[in-house]
Parts: sequence; C-alpha cells; structure tokens
Amino acid sequence: RSVDRLQAQGCREATRRRRWIPCAAALLAFLCGALPLTPILAAPVPEAQRIPVDLRRTTLVVRDIDRSLPLYRDALGLTVIYDQVIGGTTRLVLLRANDDFVGVLGLMQRLNLTEAVPPPEFRKAQPGDPILVFNLQDLETRFERISATPDVRVADAPRRIEYPGPGGSVIPVLFSAVWDADGNFIELNRILGAPAGR
Repeated sequence: RSVDRLQAQGCREATRRRRWIPCAAALLAFLCGALPLTPILAAPVPEAQRIPVDLRRTTLVVRDIDRSLPLYRDALGLTVIYDQVIGGTTRLVLLRANDDFVGVLGLMQRLNLTEAVPPPEFRKAQPGDPILVFNLQDLETRFERISATPDVRVADAPRRIEYPGPGGSVIPVLFSAVWDADGNFIELNRILGAPAGR
C-alpha cells in the first residue's frame, strides 16, 4: 500500500510538472519580450468614461490611390469599405481594420489637378505631418510582405524599444516603421506589455 501511495504521489507530481512546464515557458517568453501574455485587443472605454466625440477617421491625400492600396489593402490586410468618385473630381477610398466606425483610414486623390505634384520626401515626420500607428499581432511575419511592397521604403526594421510608463514602469514595444508611396511615415508596432491607458 505504501508503494501504491508513493506511485500515486509520483503521478500527481508528474502531472503538476507537465502542467507547469508550458506555463513557465510562456512566462519566460513574456519576460524576454518574445510574446505578450495576453493579446492586445481594441475595446471601447467603460460607459462612464465615454464622451460624445469619436475620432472617426484619418484621411491621407495621396498622389495615386492605386499605388497606395498595395500597402494598406494588400500588405496590411485592411478591408475596403468605400470606393467612390465624388463630384467627378475626387476619389475617396475608406479602409477598416477591426472597426467600421472609428479608426478608419481614408485615401483621397484629387483627379482634377492642373499643376504638377512634387515628388514625395522620405524623411522623419515634420511639424504638420501625420504619423499613422498600426498595431500588428503578426508583425514579425507580416513585415517581410510589407517591406517588399512596391513604393514602400523601410525606415526601421522591427526592434524592441521601451516607452516610459507610470510609476517608473516601462511599456515594451516591438517597433518598426516605413514610408508609404507618398512619404507618409507609418509606425508598425506590436505591444509586448500593457498598453498606455490600461
């Protein structure tokens, strides 16, 4: 009977080890910045904190929408939810990621320009320039496709950086950046810890 008890105890210990080994491996990967402990997903703030204002979308005025779509639609995977010519002079395309009301990206092309448009400048964003920031859960695998997209230039390949957080903490981020066909500076990140505001 004592042998049976020892065998049963050994089985319980082995089961506990089998359960803890994957957990310990995941925790170690998280502490090393290899993956977030839980996925970072968008969510509305609590009802009590809501205000009667939403940031509906950001619209970029571009030289040629058909040169912009390979990045935003094909490489990033955004879904086109609107594509129309307005008044015969302006083409507007709207794209969404995971929300069809907020965080929408607009691409606008003037079709009736009479003067030559200067070529894009590929530089760090200056005062008056927008910076688009995308959070990609699959940044490591998707970045190769993004960097190979025609008219896209790489500013920074993925690398780990740390933003200062409250109380002396840090917010680890896998950071990368590109310029689109019009020279807009685009950050492509994966948050490795708790995002700001949570």
